[in-house]
Amino acid sequence: MAELVRTGVAARRDNRRNEKDVTFVRYSYGFTAALLAGGAAISLITGYPAGAQVAQNDEQHMRRAVPRAGAPESFADLTEQLQPAVVNISTRQRITVENNPFAGTPFGDLFGSQGEPTTREAQSLGSGFIISADGYIVTNNHVISPRDNRAQLEEVTVTLPDGTEYAAELVAKDAESDLAVLKIERSEPFPFVRFGDSSQARVGDWVIAIGNPFGLGGTVTSGIVSAVLRRAGAGAYDRYIQTDASINQGNSGGPLFDMEGNVIGINNAILSPSGGSVGVGFAIPAETAAPLVRKLISGEEILRGYLGVQIQQMNPDLAEALDLPPNRGEFIQSVQPGEAAEQAGLQAGDVVIEVNDQEVTPEQTLSYIVTNIEPGTSVPLEIVRDGQRRTVNVTVGRRPSAEQLAAQQFGEEEDSPSATPSPSGEDASVVEALGVQVIPLTPQIARQLGVDGTQGLVVTRVDPSSDAATKGLSRGTIVLSANGQEVSRIADLEAAVRSARTEGREAVLLRVRSRGGPALLVPIRLR
Repeated sequence: MAELVRTGVAARRDNRRNEKDVTFVRYSYGFTAALLAGGAAISLITGYPAGAQVAQNDEQHMRRAVPRAGAPESFADLTEQLQPAVVNISTRQRITVENNPFAGTPFGDLFGSQGEPTTREAQSLGSGFIISADGYIVTNNHVISPRDNRAQLEEVTVTLPDGTEYAAELVAKDAESDLAVLKIERSEPFPFVRFGDSSQARVGDWVIAIGNPFGLGGTVTSGIVSAVLRRAGAGAYDRYIQTDASINQGNSGGPLFDMEGNVIGINNAILSPSGGSVGVGFAIPAETAAPLVRKLISGEEILRGYLGVQIQQMNPDLAEALDLPPNRGEFIQSVQPGEAAEQAGLQAGDVVIEVNDQEVTPEQTLSYIVTNIEPGTSVPLEIVRDGQRRTVNVTVGRRPSAEQLAAQQFGEEEDSPSATPSPSGEDASVVEALGVQVIPLTPQIARQLGVDGTQGLVVTRVDPSSDAATKGLSRGTIVLSANGQEVSRIADLEAAVRSARTEGREAVLLRVRSRGGPALLVPIRLR
């Protein structure tokens, strides 16, 4: 059991074990995102063996479910030890508001200044925890960073459980991992807790969360680890510990403790249709957070690896179209010019299976592996191209900032009815197996769609009940290739469908481009 350092007082011992945003949790509806054992381990002995059935006479081989550290009768002792190190964090922000609603636009001068800009205050609440006797505090970046880009952070206040308030210094923050470090000062040492080894967390382990939900102050909730390495959104650090311990607004940045009193996660997000806890909370694993926190405290620059590819996780349809096993590898949709992937010869359509001998899986994504490789390092990538496995050596680049990555994204424009083509007599054909109607791309249609060249087929209608509709094909989408072969005539697409059926495949891989967007590879199930 981890020893918790207290201010000038050693932890008491007896015959028992050691005793004694704006309120913001990241949400998604697609994503809106301290345990010490109080008694001795208890063996759950029943009249029936757990696990595989064995012969009744062979009792010595009966498997019984024995909790690793016992089921606690109460969380009171461990809460008493841990709670002094968990703090409430509040911020004061100043937002500048222009009186001229057209300020900053070409029409601003027409309306004059209409008075000087005014300011108003905003606040945020969250949680954090002290990790050293000299007052370093870990929290979420979104707890202390204003959500309004017009706002400036003016002060951060940390409140200890005894009600004592301290003005906090922002040491460093990292938007990519959503972590931040604060510092408070006093002459006496602070109580603190330590990071544990989250890689040892197992589904079903007891955990407790301590934090500041809805600004109520120190609140303790308990539950279990519901899942480990859960993907809950997007990004390089999209792997979380999922828990059913109640996590609500204001819990952000607070600790998730294991049965040994170690921090195994930093509460970060919830999945909720209502805005409140429904038992699906997410915490940044300690194995991810701890190394980054050390770098933030030391002032070390955080360098992350980068390939420069747009990727898609493998799914049954994509695996079927490529004749590959599901849940293994990630599919390259596009390669960014000039970046590491292009320099190494990676292409759209490649499937990355391994990076530096680490398998790419849903739990260990390509982004996560590459992000944790130092830029400039040369590593081997195992890929599948055209059904053949090969090795490509890549010199990993440096990952741009979150702001730079956002600026690189391509958004799709909505289709304009006046700019989309219509069927034209005998030139139109319905490819029944795909649920689409297509026509050849002509110079006139290309001008309407705002594209160069005339290679490909244009979708004029999509059956709403088809997989093509589910995958986002719509009127005006250009089909560039099917199963790796360019399609310039309707017969080319029909031949690709026939070939897939002959080979026993249930999907065809189409390379398509929607209006204003990049070319993507999409697996379409045949009907």
